[in-house]
Amino acid sequence: MGVVEFGWLKINRSGTNFSNETSGEHRHVAEAAAKKWGRKRWYVLGAVVLLIAFIWWRHSGTATAHAPAATTVGVVAAVSGSMPVTLDELGTVTPTATVTVLPQISGYITQVAFTEGETVTQGQFLVQIDPRPYQIQLEQDQAAYAKDAAVLGQAKSDLARFEKLAAQDSISEQQVSDQRFLVQQDAATVQADQANIDTARLDLVYCHITAPVAGKIGLRLVDVGNYVTSGSSTGLAVVTTVSPTTVIFSVAQTNLSAVLVRLGQGAVLPATAFASDDTTKLEDGTLAAVDNQVNTSTGMVRLRATYDNADDALFPNEFVNVHLLVDTLTNAVLVPSSAVQSGAPGSYVYVLQPDNTVHVQVVSTGPTDGTNTVITKGVAVGDVVVTDGIDRLAEGMKVQLPPNAPKASGTGKVAGRHHHHLWGGGGSSGSASGAPTS
Repeated sequence: MGVVEFGWLKINRSGTNFSNETSGEHRHVAEAAAKKWGRKRWYVLGAVVLLIAFIWWRHSGTATAHAPAATTVGVVAAVSGSMPVTLDELGTVTPTATVTVLPQISGYITQVAFTEGETVTQGQFLVQIDPRPYQIQLEQDQAAYAKDAAVLGQAKSDLARFEKLAAQDSISEQQVSDQRFLVQQDAATVQADQANIDTARLDLVYCHITAPVAGKIGLRLVDVGNYVTSGSSTGLAVVTTVSPTTVIFSVAQTNLSAVLVRLGQGAVLPATAFASDDTTKLEDGTLAAVDNQVNTSTGMVRLRATYDNADDALFPNEFVNVHLLVDTLTNAVLVPSSAVQSGAPGSYVYVLQPDNTVHVQVVSTGPTDGTNTVITKGVAVGDVVVTDGIDRLAEGMKVQLPPNAPKASGTGKVAGRHHHHLWGGGGSSGSASGAPTS
């Protein structure tokens, strides 16, 4: 049976012969240790065998491969259609005229004739300043004019008499010349008096303040009894033209060339104004003007669009979203926007193959209206693309189609089209995971 050695102890495996080197007690301990070691050795050996068998089973290829179940997806065929090319920009409602009514003379307010917030017409009476001091001044200027006009008449009469006497050599020529100068001085005085009269009459007109433009008047800034001066910057009221009105917005300089080309062709570019939520339509208008320079700090160019605003939907200084229709693409390849995904190489779609597998196709996209997207390269009309269940797909995966779904035609991938393949498994919609690499 053999002998097991434990240092100074020798144990016969049969358990019948023991060395005389130990006592009886030691022999029993040694025999128990030998039995325990033997059991452990078999346990270790069995574990090693099981580990080797498991590794061999994993790598032998004999394990049964479970093919994943086909994923049910929604598909749509690419179609040909029209797509508007629009620029969506933030703008500000800018009235054609905003006028602060300022007093031209000083005086007390005796009447406020407008109602706050009402719509006024050009020339409508608004505020009255006490005119009495200016009426008195007018009368004084008229009196001075009358006096100086009489002096001028006397000087002209003397000049006529002097000229007769000079013809008879009764007076010197110097006297006649001096009288002529005196007439000119009196005439200038009369002219100055007339100017003073005109000024006084204008001051009286300024006492009766009217609306300089048609529009909506704001809150009054003065009350009856207030004293105003011609140097006041506060003003009496503000009148804003609201119909028609304009919206000023900015576009990037990279988008300016397309706008200028269309304007050069004589096209009228529609500019629709939407509320701040970008869904509520406020007013239809047209592009009226393009600024003459680019803002170097922002790279933007200002544009102005005009609107009739008959219903006052556009409020002065209101922020609105302007959708400027630059052009309309015709016969463009359209797919639902939900079919277009973004990954490492750019945009891509899953194209359905005749064997009901999917292929990752990198595409070049054009304008979008939120529902459909233009595909300029990578997909042709009639190609079937996946629109639903994209996050569970990967290159070459088998898919299951719902009833009445369009079928892929042809023998597979379009000839001559450059294909990209997927690295790894399917990723989530719109993420780089599972996206194709070039």
